[in-house]
Amino acid sequence: MTDTQQESVTPPAPLAPNLIVGKADGGKIAENILQFARLLRSAGMPVGPDRVILATEAVLAAGIERPQILYWTLHASLVSRPEHREIFDQAFYLFWKDPNFLAQMLSVMLPSFRDDSGPKQTELSRRLRDPLLADRPRPQMQPEERIELDMSGTWSADEQLKAKDFEQMSAEEQTRARVAIQRMDLILDERPTRRFVRSTRSSNRIDLRRILRETASHGSDHVALHFKSRRWRAPPLVILCDISGSMDAYARMMLHFLYAATNARDRVSAFLFGTRLTNITRTLKGKDPDRAIAKVAGDVKDWAGGTRIGQSIEDFNRLWARRVLGQNATVLLITDGLDREGGEGLGDAARRLRASCRRLVWLNPLMRYDGYSPLAQGARLLKPHVTEMRPCHNLNSLETLARALSASKSSAPR
Repeated sequence: MTDTQQESVTPPAPLAPNLIVGKADGGKIAENILQFARLLRSAGMPVGPDRVILATEAVLAAGIERPQILYWTLHASLVSRPEHREIFDQAFYLFWKDPNFLAQMLSVMLPSFRDDSGPKQTELSRRLRDPLLADRPRPQMQPEERIELDMSGTWSADEQLKAKDFEQMSAEEQTRARVAIQRMDLILDERPTRRFVRSTRSSNRIDLRRILRETASHGSDHVALHFKSRRWRAPPLVILCDISGSMDAYARMMLHFLYAATNARDRVSAFLFGTRLTNITRTLKGKDPDRAIAKVAGDVKDWAGGTRIGQSIEDFNRLWARRVLGQNATVLLITDGLDREGGEGLGDAARRLRASCRRLVWLNPLMRYDGYSPLAQGARLLKPHVTEMRPCHNLNSLETLARALSASKSSAPR
């Protein structure tokens, strides 16, 4: 692990019993931490260059005379969500010289060989297993007789992907999900406007202005009836997406949903908020989704930080509501309702937002749990002011949302 003097230390559980430690004096420790961070990032954890620098500085400051110090220093620097602890724990054992590494890898490559007499080994996380075995050459299979099976009544790989939670997806599945999201059609229901257009149907209103105009230009002998009808148009769509630490995995997927909606139709406004409000509507415009989303990541400074939902919605009401919430706008609020300020000002801000739009839809990934009820202070203050609540944790939930937004056409006559 380092070029300096090394010694074997036997730490207490749960750390690896033969972890080699030494003295952190620079050496190769920075390079090892960088490689370890790449392994975590390939497994789907949000580990950027800033986290790597922080982890390196922390390890050099704390030292690695004991494995517990190295483990918890890296854990405090690289882990930001509770669900990432298992991935970090397994990656730590595998990367930092775990003696059971070979047995765990064999259990993945040769699942038919099992020994129940020994202690049970924890199954490797799929998000960690895929990058570890990505470069391993596949064994050459002998040609065999082709057998066709009737797979009716079973789920295909695409159907399983649609039902899988974004947080549980592997790196490959997340890539496929992003492509599927970008291909979604989000067509809002049309609403009647105040303007009129020409119509050939005699059941509509008589266009008296056009009749008088043609009579004045052609003479009183030329009188023809003309009709007009209401113009129908899809209302504006405004999307407010929470990018705090608790929403990190879902916000990354929803960012592709924002890109697809912004480039598929007009009058779409997209905002991100964590501790501040950021308008990304113009940034998302472009033919290359990767370039547009990378530019958004560079412009947003509070990604995976705290959450100030009340203050962010209040800023939107004060700075942007009059510009983008006209003509029966629909607002999609994507958040889990967890506010670090205890929902301060959220009730008043949500009430004003609801009064400014025709429809306020709360998309909450926590609704994937059966029997979910908003117990957090921010969620309880937000619930009375929303039109409806929907989950947004997988592809099926987003497809259901798209159908719901396009299936509620007004029954008013055209």
